Amino acid sequence: MIGVLVPAHNEESMIGRCLRSIGRAAQHPALRGESVRIVVALDRCRDDTARIAAEHNAHTVRLRRRGNAGGARALAARAAIAHGARWLASTDADSSVPFDWLAGQLDCAADAFCGMVRVTDWGDCPPAVARRYDELHVPRDGHPHVHGANLGVATEWYLRCGGFPALPAHEDVALVQALERAGARIARLAEPAVITSARMIGRAPEGFATYLLHMAQEAGA
Repeated sequence: MIGVLVPAHNEESMIGRCLRSIGRAAQHPALRGESVRIVVALDRCRDDTARIAAEHNAHTVRLRRRGNAGGARALAARAAIAHGARWLASTDADSSVPFDWLAGQLDCAADAFCGMVRVTDWGDCPPAVARRYDELHVPRDGHPHVHGANLGVATEWYLRCGGFPALPAHEDVALVQALERAGARIARLAEPAVITSARMIGRAPEGFATYLLHMAQEAGA
């Protein structure tokens, strides 16, 4: 079984699209009918995120105390592992995964997968931000980036490295660093890439939205 981890904090406007895309990826013929369990970690949600997750047949877990991105991902991972997940794929509620997302991760011939993220709708973002992002994120295999929105790891290695730490941000980077120290084989591939939003007011401090905001500030936009 494959577990898909989706942390969510008041994501009613975006999580439906995310879950629909995961549902499509779960039907890829290369998976040969293997079951996929989507686990949405509800982090202090006060909107309709839980209801929308249920409508898309996603399983939900709820943080019992004030949470953060790392704690939410870790909670979702524990729930998926408890139901027998052999591989954990992580994305974000404001992202959309391609049809071959899960198939590509499992076909990476490695213990973990680090993928790239793309923005296709920059909305009201200053053009300078889009240009700078494209300069720094040239699609290529062997890239240096780590994105929780496009990450995968074999359960065996996830447990060996202690899992996602309960950090407010960069829990994905911390996990990959732990995997590297342990000698895991990590596939850093340009494809399959995940499409994410260009919002600059995000849910996690120092997350992707903050990264874009810093770019805007540096550009004087």
